[in-house]
Amino acid sequence: MAATFRPPKQVLLLQALRSLVYPWVGGSGSTCCLCPLGETYLRNLEEKLTQNKLILKEELRTLLHLCASRDDVELAKHVIYRYHAENRNITLGEYKFGPLFMRLCYELDLEDSAVELIKDQHLRGFFSDSTSFNILMDMLFIKGKYKSALEVLIEMKNQDLKFNKDTYVLAFAICYKLNQLAKAISIFSQIMNPESIICTNLNIMIHIQSNMLKTLIVILKDATEGNLSRFVKRHVFSEEVLVKVREKVKDVPALLAKFDELNKKLHINGQVTEYTLDALLCHTPSDRQPHTVLLNKRTVSRRTFQPLSQSLWAE
Repeated sequence: MAATFRPPKQVLLLQALRSLVYPWVGGSGSTCCLCPLGETYLRNLEEKLTQNKLILKEELRTLLHLCASRDDVELAKHVIYRYHAENRNITLGEYKFGPLFMRLCYELDLEDSAVELIKDQHLRGFFSDSTSFNILMDMLFIKGKYKSALEVLIEMKNQDLKFNKDTYVLAFAICYKLNQLAKAISIFSQIMNPESIICTNLNIMIHIQSNMLKTLIVILKDATEGNLSRFVKRHVFSEEVLVKVREKVKDVPALLAKFDELNKKLHINGQVTEYTLDALLCHTPSDRQPHTVLLNKRTVSRRTFQPLSQSLWAE
């Protein structure tokens, strides 16, 4: 008789946790809760902390996937501090815990905890990737906490982390919301794709706030007179932004007449969108991966069973 293959105990435990830790509770007003196995796992980690035992990488990763409440996240924070203290000088390979923790805070609306940890000098090196900072800045921006988002951006710079395209777009949007026009213009010049719809509309807003009205009309004129082939990407403007332009030039008859003419052309050419500027700023950038169909894309949180933000679908 052939020998029966038996998976390692650790694999069996992880499989059991994945299948049992988020059961649906029947009846109206159902809630999500950890099953006894998950609760036992968390309590065992608490005991390890109390006994000053070594925290393993897989234990921390499993814990972050199990967290379903604020209390669970408080435990995770203590485990993160212990784990980082034990491993700060060890090469940990390519796996990054930062994005996983930030997505957890995103789902549970714990942006203050995320800011606290990412700025803590004792955890310097734990959040060693731009993705962690971008997720946190996006979370703060959506909640209207622009000053906190700017502090996170400054912390990212202080930690000498490389800014990517998403970082620059977030930085631009944050400075725009804080009316820091000079910084916004400086960041605008560094965005890798100034032709994007976000950059196009923010550029218009910069000209409005700078009272550069003649240049503003020239930009709109160039947009209407460009190559109108359907195979060539054209500049698209937010209806909200165009309304602000008209409000700005209404007291200058010559500019107003020219704007109304250009505005009509933009609408005829299909170069106007109903999306507001805020909606554009909060838009999730398209995936850079090949254009293949994403099968079984998860849209509901495993922890809370609430709809996921679109930016978290790839978690």
